[in-house]
Amino acid sequence: MTEIRTPRLVLRRWHDDDLFPMAEINADPRVMHWIGDGSVLDPDATAEAIERWEEEWDEEGFGIFAVELLGSGELAGAVGLSVPEYLPEVLPAVEISWRLGQQFWGQGYASEAAHATLEFALQDRGLDRVVSIERMGNEASENVTRKLGMEPERETTHPEFGHSLQIHAIDLTQYQA
Repeated sequence: MTEIRTPRLVLRRWHDDDLFPMAEINADPRVMHWIGDGSVLDPDATAEAIERWEEEWDEEGFGIFAVELLGSGELAGAVGLSVPEYLPEVLPAVEISWRLGQQFWGQGYASEAAHATLEFALQDRGLDRVVSIERMGNEASENVTRKLGMEPERETTHPEFGHSLQIHAIDLTQYQA
């Protein structure tokens, strides 16, 4: 089982008891505002998402981690790697993304988890390049990409929802652990 420990977090595969806390995170309109079409997800849709994330682990050798606070064991959200099939113009690519509950914002958890995930991608999984795809105007996510050393690559439009996207990227030659 793949697990990464940082000073304050455990990044791990999903457990059955993660469904309820992740469903609460996905039901928060402020959390979901920048994700997909901005709609909240119900518990069934959250269960489907976790199932897809776990399948990607099995198929690709990487996926979306559950993010757990090391001290309390509380689920803070999700961070990880996926293939952005919804945006064919960037393929082949692996995307890094993060989603934390609102009560965990502004404490550096997203950056800490994303940094550990990027290191996992480039050093452990041998990926040569990772992208981040953010909706334009999502300053919090853009701050995380900057902290990761990712550079703006281009702008595009979401093929399904029509909003503007910013693509950031980093490759192994640019990465500094």
